[in-house]
Amino acid sequence: MVMIKHIYSAGFFLLVLAAGAPGNAAEPVDLQRTLKGVEDRYNKIQTLQVKFTENYTAKGRTRAESGTLYLRKKGKMRWEYSAGMLFVSDGKFIFSYYPEEHRAEKMSMKETDDMRAPLAFLLGEVNFERDFGEYHYKPQDGGALITALPKSDKFPYTEVTFLIAPDSTIRRLEVKLQNNDLMAFTFEGEKKNPLLSDALFQFTPPKGVEFDDLTR
Repeated sequence: MVMIKHIYSAGFFLLVLAAGAPGNAAEPVDLQRTLKGVEDRYNKIQTLQVKFTENYTAKGRTRAESGTLYLRKKGKMRWEYSAGMLFVSDGKFIFSYYPEEHRAEKMSMKETDDMRAPLAFLLGEVNFERDFGEYHYKPQDGGALITALPKSDKFPYTEVTFLIAPDSTIRRLEVKLQNNDLMAFTFEGEKKNPLLSDALFQFTPPKGVEFDDLTR
C-alpha cells in the first residue's frame, strides 16, 4: 500500500482568481467560467461514484493502484482498491485495511495527514477563493488544464494540476509534494447522486486481523 502523506486541508482543490494574471486577456474569463462550472456541479451533488487510478512516483519509481471511490455528504467516503485494500470514512473517523498485512487501523479524520482525506470535501465544499495565489491556465480538449501554486510554502506541496473536462468533471488531479514526489489521480465513469447505503461507509475489521485504534 502506498502511504501518501498530506496536510488535512479542505481547500486542497481551491484556487484564487487573481486579477491581472499573466497570459491572454481572455484567459481570466475562461478560467472563471471553468471554475464556476466545477463549483456548480459538485456543490449540488449529494453522492458520487467514480472509478479511479492512483499513481505515486517517488525516487523515480511509480506505484499504480486502481479501484472505485464512493463519496457522500458530508465527509463520508469509501476507496475500494482492486487489490483488496480499503480506505473508509464515516465522517469522523478513517479506517484503513491492508489485507496483505492482515492489519487495519482507525484514525480521527481531523488528525490524518493522508492525501485522500481532502477528497471527501469535494462534495459541497468547492470554493475557488482559498489557499492558492497563482495559477496557469491552458485550454485543452474543450476543457482546461490548470496548475495552481499555493500561497504559502508551509504546505507540503508545491503545485497542484488538474484537468477539467467540458462537462465540468475533474478528470485528473496531480500533486507535486515538497520532496518532489508526485501523486496523480485519474477519474472516469463518474455517476452523480447514486443510491449509496450507510453500510458502505462503515467498517468492521475481519476476524483475525490486527486492529490498531490510533484514536485512543
